[in-house]
Amino acid sequence: MRYSRRIPVFRQRFWTTWVSDSSSAIVPLAIAVGAVTGIGAVGFRELITLFTRMFTGYDDYSGLGRVASAHWPTLGFWFLLFTPVVAGAVYGPIVHKFAPEARGHGVPEVMYAVAHRRGRIAPQVTLVKALASALCIGGGGSVGREGPIVQIGSAAGSTVAQLLRLPTSRVRLLVACGAAAGISATFNAPLAGPFFAMELILRDFAAQSFGAVVLSSVVADVIGRAMMGDHPFLTLPSFAVHSPVEYGLYSALGVLAGAVGVLFSKVLYLVEDACDWVWRGPEWARPAVGGLALGAVLVALPQMYGVGYPVLENAVEGNYLVPMLLLLLVGKMFATSLTIGIGGSGGVFAPTLFIGAMAGTAFGEVAHHLFPTVTEAPGAYGLIGMGAALAGATRAPVTAVIILFELTGQYSIILPLMAAVAVAAGTGHLLSKETIYKAKLWRRGIDVESAHRTLSGLTATDVARPAPDPLPEDTSLEAAAAVLAESSLGVLPVTDSRGDYQGCVSAEDVAEALNDDAPPDTVSSLIRRPIALDETADSEKIVGALSGRGATGLPLLYAGHTAVVGWVTYESLLERLHPVPRS
Repeated sequence: MRYSRRIPVFRQRFWTTWVSDSSSAIVPLAIAVGAVTGIGAVGFRELITLFTRMFTGYDDYSGLGRVASAHWPTLGFWFLLFTPVVAGAVYGPIVHKFAPEARGHGVPEVMYAVAHRRGRIAPQVTLVKALASALCIGGGGSVGREGPIVQIGSAAGSTVAQLLRLPTSRVRLLVACGAAAGISATFNAPLAGPFFAMELILRDFAAQSFGAVVLSSVVADVIGRAMMGDHPFLTLPSFAVHSPVEYGLYSALGVLAGAVGVLFSKVLYLVEDACDWVWRGPEWARPAVGGLALGAVLVALPQMYGVGYPVLENAVEGNYLVPMLLLLLVGKMFATSLTIGIGGSGGVFAPTLFIGAMAGTAFGEVAHHLFPTVTEAPGAYGLIGMGAALAGATRAPVTAVIILFELTGQYSIILPLMAAVAVAAGTGHLLSKETIYKAKLWRRGIDVESAHRTLSGLTATDVARPAPDPLPEDTSLEAAAAVLAESSLGVLPVTDSRGDYQGCVSAEDVAEALNDDAPPDTVSSLIRRPIALDETADSEKIVGALSGRGATGLPLLYAGHTAVVGWVTYESLLERLHPVPRS
């Protein structure tokens, strides 16, 4: 009976080891996270449309101008004054009670979770963020849906990892998978999603990580296209470079749009500080009371209602004059900042694209007026301005280039886009120390880079302790039990007759084997082969591999060799960082 009861335990251990250690386990996990996030992204978009219809009677109100709500026609366009109040009165208490981290634009919270909370995100964030952001956007909040879906997808990935009790390295990877899947499903951009996750969330382009986030991105995009239709995210006219002279103009646009992206970040947090200074009431009531101020902005400039993609398309198509473009640019900066400042929930990714489009199209109008024979239509500059503003605000140039290419489907803009984005990213770096995402954490005294800098430069060789004496594989259980009883690790390496490393045997396995009705004669049948570190493993790989094995540690093997040359534990890592003085 005792032996039969050990079979499920063995299977459970095999499953746990496979999910935690095997590279092949990443495939089903990435697919699962991509599928969940893809379905969630579609549901989130439908939820926004539902609330927008409920408040206005239209699928998207922003492009209609001062039109009365289909539900309250007697109010005329004055209903805009009250929709943010009603929406805030609903989502404000929900966010305050169930998930305060769902406030704001989402991506900084994911970056913080990856850098400082080992990728752990509360499961309830998924539902609370979806409901709060959909209500905020549907009720007139001038924010984007991309930040929320990144946080929703990341929370889904973290929840899957926590349910399976995966090590920290895999928790972080599944968080990035969720972020990539969210961007992919929202924008129909399967390439931009992985680069967004790698540049901003993981800040690492390791091959295994990249493969996993690409897989999640593809799965989410397939689901999104199957459920929402296979068509470009934005419907825009075709553009091309009209003359080589334009490359100089596009570079100048990169400087302008990069500066505009940085300005947006400054205005965002300036308005948020002002709202913090003014508000003295309970946080749950802040969105409703602040909604009156947002409603006044919407009455004055109804194009600020919701995400505003129809307005963006109108601008790029040349339907606005320069004064209107500048008004929309300033209006979007203020409306988005106010929405976040009063406690709203939504992203700044889409508003950054909107602002870049306004700045770029206005620049194009002026350039086309001055140089009509050598310049393309102003809308081309609007497209380039979108990517350049994004690069200036986020310092993620690869994501900016790829997402604009996927949004438009126009390869003809790729060279001027790359030039403008590179210049914009450099301009942003010169004008601001922090990106629009990192600034939110920096203002709280949180540096997402600190954990990486603290351990930077260390390798497994630097932190390893001497390896314990190995057990021969023909060691009897009684002899192994006696040696393990004296060991502080609770696990010992095992070698064959030639001295080659075969794996490890733990005190737990030996104790259970001794308790069997028919115990094996030697430890050879109890050998398990945990992850082994090589001498080049960096701090991130060490911490990820040690997760869940802190009590026993891991063996260090030199590449191409078969003998254990050291042993790495959390204690040895901390000792290397903070050496204990010897008396």
